[in-house]
Amino acid sequence: MALSRRVRSISPSSTLALTALAKQMQAEGIDVISLAGGEPDFDTPKHVKEAAIQAIREGFTKYTAVAGTEQLRDAVVAKLKRDNGLEYTRDEVITCAGSKQALYNLGMVLFDKRDEIIIPVPYWVTYPEQVRLAAATPVFVPTAEEEGFRVKRRDVERVLTPRTKALILNSPCNPTGAVIETEELKAIAELAVEKDFYLVSDEAYETLTYDGVKHVSIASLGEEVKARTFVVGAVSKTYAMTGWRLGYAAGPKEIIKAMIDLQSHSTSAPTSISQKAAVAALLGSQETVEVMRVEFDRRRRHLLEHLQRIPGVTCVPPQGAFYAFPNVSAFYGKKIARGRKINSSTDLVAYLIREARVTAVPGADFGSDKHLRLSYCLSMEQIREGLERMGRALEQLR
Repeated sequence: MALSRRVRSISPSSTLALTALAKQMQAEGIDVISLAGGEPDFDTPKHVKEAAIQAIREGFTKYTAVAGTEQLRDAVVAKLKRDNGLEYTRDEVITCAGSKQALYNLGMVLFDKRDEIIIPVPYWVTYPEQVRLAAATPVFVPTAEEEGFRVKRRDVERVLTPRTKALILNSPCNPTGAVIETEELKAIAELAVEKDFYLVSDEAYETLTYDGVKHVSIASLGEEVKARTFVVGAVSKTYAMTGWRLGYAAGPKEIIKAMIDLQSHSTSAPTSISQKAAVAALLGSQETVEVMRVEFDRRRRHLLEHLQRIPGVTCVPPQGAFYAFPNVSAFYGKKIARGRKINSSTDLVAYLIREARVTAVPGADFGSDKHLRLSYCLSMEQIREGLERMGRALEQLR
């Protein structure tokens, strides 16, 4: 069977594959600790679940408008004003089956062949694949570990060409937890206006910031930059609603209209029941959001404390999200049993799964082979045990 060229050009999501592997091993009775997962281990807030149950009871189980109900789009508008100081109208918002679909829709209607899309490194694994699916070209911009992996205006300027169509920003960042400083956001915003390119601002982790750091949406820095920015968000991470598959995008109405048209021929609207739940999440009590943030911060500090005890491992403290991105390159070139060498992050992850029963995600999948991505979406006890296993396994390398 001959697959299409576009499908042959992409790679499957390693994060989802490793999460599935860990669950499979656990189902088989293997004592494995997954530091690979990318979803909160908290339950969805009670009032959100109740809204979904009520929707089912009332028969709200039919198709809705492709972009989502007016109630939900208005809730997104209200949330963006309340939390981000952004003014949008309903026709400048689309809701989708997760922020991943919102990003996909945006790429398909905005990017074209010969367009260049700038992606800071390390990056979320899906960005370059979606750019390629849109027949555009990803242009990678390395960020400096010693500068906290935060992208700078000077980094972007180095790779700008007449073909530059957009810059993808992810702050807080998956996988590093980096949060771009406000002054640097201003500088990047000025550059976008000056050089006339779009900004795609993925803000899925906006509520999860630490050490007094605050998230700022680049679209809030002025009307000129807002006019060329697409703000992408979701209820997934903020409200522990990953399985509900509900995301959104806000931006210039003519592009949003094109995204709606595209969605009408793919998935159509998000699930009606999830839409009702999302309204409750966005407009209801926000107390659980802070509860989760505080707990993630405790786990973050716990994870960093234990990472520091592993000789050869260094880690920039993450300022947001729920990942750490330790540098493990000191172990490359070392040997495991039977004389085989560890030559990459992929080799090291395979070794840790086999010898320590711990899963992580290779940094190579995020564009940085010197690192691993570790998630702290699990209990303090599991974090401690997972890192102790990891430390013992690394000590055995010679």
